Amino acid sequence: MDKIRITGGQRLNGNIQISGAKNAALPLMIASLLTDETLTLVNVPRLSDVTALSRILSNQGVDRTVAGKRIGQSAESGQTVSLTARQITDTCAPYELVSTMRASFWVIAPILARMGEAKVSLPGGCAIGTRPVDLLLMALEKLGAQITIENGYALARAPKGLKGAEIIFPKVTVGGTHTALMAAVLADGTTVIENAAREPEVTDLAACLVKMGAKIEGAGSSRIVVTGVARLGGAHHAVLPDRIETGTYAMAVAMTGGDVLLEGARADLLQSALDVLTKAGVDISSTNEGIRVRRNGQALNAVDVDTDPFPGFPTDLQAQFMALMTRAKGTSRIRETIFENRFMHVQELARLGAKIRLDGDAAYVEGVAKLTGAPVMATDLRASVSLVIGGLAAEGDTTINRVYHLDRGFEALEAKLTRCGAEVERISS
Repeated sequence: MDKIRITGGQRLNGNIQISGAKNAALPLMIASLLTDETLTLVNVPRLSDVTALSRILSNQGVDRTVAGKRIGQSAESGQTVSLTARQITDTCAPYELVSTMRASFWVIAPILARMGEAKVSLPGGCAIGTRPVDLLLMALEKLGAQITIENGYALARAPKGLKGAEIIFPKVTVGGTHTALMAAVLADGTTVIENAAREPEVTDLAACLVKMGAKIEGAGSSRIVVTGVARLGGAHHAVLPDRIETGTYAMAVAMTGGDVLLEGARADLLQSALDVLTKAGVDISSTNEGIRVRRNGQALNAVDVDTDPFPGFPTDLQAQFMALMTRAKGTSRIRETIFENRFMHVQELARLGAKIRLDGDAAYVEGVAKLTGAPVMATDLRASVSLVIGGLAAEGDTTINRVYHLDRGFEALEAKLTRCGAEVERISS
């Protein structure tokens, strides 16, 4: 099993190209099941989650081709992937494929909408809370599907097709909104989704579905109206830049000091996180090329944060921000409102010398004068990169074990950091 070794203490200077968003690419790839024509996606990141989903889609009958890099492009420029589901050859997505990644469960919606039935294994993924699929299944039931759970599988049937309906989510759910959108676009009649997720990745999926011929109004707001159509066609769509990768590298620069241009990043996708970094004493500026992040010697200020659905502070940046606050002046409070078990990185940051006290859904982080390198263990995707941020500032060497979590969501992480002056090395087992 691979490890990453970091020798801390180096400032970051240079450019980092921001990849396409994993959390946008996955539902966009799944949307290819809605049509028998070709969906071409540009700027798809090279990640293990993308590879895993490609295997699942292949199992369902999706043909996949990947275009080569254009002259002058780096491996970090993203892939152009064409997906064609002329026929869905299997309406069952098996456990051995779905169990590796939670988002793969979303294939239930397009398979059901197009074929009238679907059998999908209950999902796996990072162990950061229960993250049940009950709201996803509720949305399908509102659209007329009959749902049963048997032997670890969700069976959905709608032999006469899905029917438009009102779906009111009791809480904001990105997965539920993705599922409702992909089911409703082929349903008969009008569907109204209330308390819909407003995340940019939802808006990106809706924009792609509209290019495919769907009729969607209100994406990006809490009320989305979908008028079903008989069929969808192919389209060409570029995946939006990854706001979580953007925030992660911004926090890495804030932690180490330096001056880095995050190429292709969009401030509107994570303004709340950028505002928090500004309060912490980091210089943030938007340019035509991306977002510039600078911290040249000034101390970090402790800042309190509550995670919230978009446009609030993202839960997917909570662990990274906690790592940053370990070096701030004073004590910060970080409250996690989305997932009930997303503090597993705390004990690993403590191995680097962090002082963190947990109290229910809140963590109190007392800034320390220095961190010291140590062996640590990644527990999930975002926790793993928080240890990278800690290691970049720690004295001596930090070795991060179980970095397969990193490969799920960060494209060419070692190369991007090394190019900016960090001492980062992957050690293959």
